[in-house]
Formats: sequence, structure tokens, C-alpha cells
Amino acid sequence: MNYFAGRVVVVTGAGAGIGRQLSIKLARQGALLSLLDRDQASLDETMKIIGVQPGSCLLSGIDVTDRTAMHACAVETSEKFGRVDAIFNNAGILYSGDILDSEFTDIEHVMNVNFWGVVNASKAFLPLIIRSDHGKIVNVSSAFGLMAAPGYAAYNSAKFAVRGFTESLRQEMLISHPQVQVTCVFPGGVKTSIARSARMAAALDRVSVIESFEKNIARTEPDVAARIILRGVERGRSRILVGNDARLIDIVTRISSAGYQRILPSLNSARSERIRRDVHPDR
Repeated sequence: MNYFAGRVVVVTGAGAGIGRQLSIKLARQGALLSLLDRDQASLDETMKIIGVQPGSCLLSGIDVTDRTAMHACAVETSEKFGRVDAIFNNAGILYSGDILDSEFTDIEHVMNVNFWGVVNASKAFLPLIIRSDHGKIVNVSSAFGLMAAPGYAAYNSAKFAVRGFTESLRQEMLISHPQVQVTCVFPGGVKTSIARSARMAAALDRVSVIESFEKNIARTEPDVAARIILRGVERGRSRILVGNDARLIDIVTRISSAGYQRILPSLNSARSERIRRDVHPDR
């Protein structure tokens, strides 16, 4: 019998992408689910795809940035199922834009969702997960939580913060609650709608950025990413790399240390020039 059978598992960002695939696979493994997403319609669609038995799933159309709502969801989940065993803090958004061109509000929004969303959910559910005989907290960072890149300072900042928060939490659990396993996930480019729903600096050509992301970066299918994550969590991994690109980034940053920061700008300049030629072939 797998770990998730009969366990109460929370998934944030369950309405699409990796979150939806995690929810589907967890349901198939017999988990009792508490699914969260700010988009109620997408959450309902996930529920339809899963097709779980009534009473085995709780849906909450809330935003992870709403701290009060997150705590209320934790209480509701505990009251419905009697306990909470695991949480997958997956909800996140993408933002593209140089620091000079980015508004404070855009940077704050990325931090609120990608970092504070993880903190809010972790704080709300941690007291419940500690009571489990074998609790699990899984926080999704990014390959951009391993390596910074030009044009993604806001996103990098949030995902680096998730990494630091998670690694500190893991050590705290090893000291005081060793039955709780804490995992940080580092996906590379995954084929989701994240680029199409992303905010971008006004200076960017939105269509070109989306096309470049989906053509050059998003390579791993969401169901493959979810399978890798669940396998790693079941095996007790403290960090999970998703995709060949994430593994390559991990190797490069380990070997080169800060050296990659001299390489990426030249690569980025060449890519930007190719995008400009594709958009304006007469120039």
C-alpha cells in the first residue's frame, strides 16, 4: 500500500497544471483531498476529471494570499476529515520584466502569491500535520529558485525565498518533529498555462514572450512532473528536481557557483535579438 492511500492531502493551485495532475494522481492512489484554487471554475473542472466519490474531497475557492481564509480552510479540512497528513504548496504565478521596467505592485504581487502563499498555507496547516504519524510538507520552488536569470528578478526572489523557507522548516522539523518530512521541489519548464496567465512589464511584447517560453522553456508535461514529485515525496526526498533542465541548472550552479551570472546575459541578449527578428523581420 502506498503512503497516500487513506491520507488527507491538501493541494493548492489545484485548478490547473501540476496542481491538477497532482490531485488526479493522489485521488487514484486513494487520498482524501482538500483542493484549493482561487479560480472556482477551474477547481470544479479538476473535480469533474477526478470523479471522486462524494465526501472524499473538499473544494475551497480561495486565494493563498488570504491568510484568514487559509486558516479557515485548515479548520474546515480538519473538521471534515478529522486530520491532515500532507500539503502540496503548489500555487504560483509567473512574472517577466526587467527591474527597471517593473512596477512595485507587480513585484509585490509575485511575492504575495509565490512566497507568502507558501508561508500562509504552511503556517495554517503545520499544527495539524505535526499531529500526523508521518506528515509531509511539499513546497514548490522552481529551477529559478536555484539560478537567477535576467528579466525574472521578482520571480527569482520569490522562488529563492521559498527554497530558504523550506530548508529552514525542514531543519526545524528534524529537531522538534522528526516525523514530519519537508520537501522542496524545483521544476524546470513545465507545459502549463502559467506564461499565458502571467503578468509582464509593459516594455515586453507579450505574444513574443509567451511564444518563446512555450517553445524554448516549457518542455515537461504536467502529468510527468506530478509523477516525479509524488515518487520523490514517497521516497522521502528533501529536494526534487523536475525535468532535465532543472537537473542541468542544478549541476551548472553547483560547478560554476556565481560563474553562470557572466554567461546568461550573453545568451539572453542573443535570444532577445532572435525574438526581435521574428517579430520585426524587416529590421
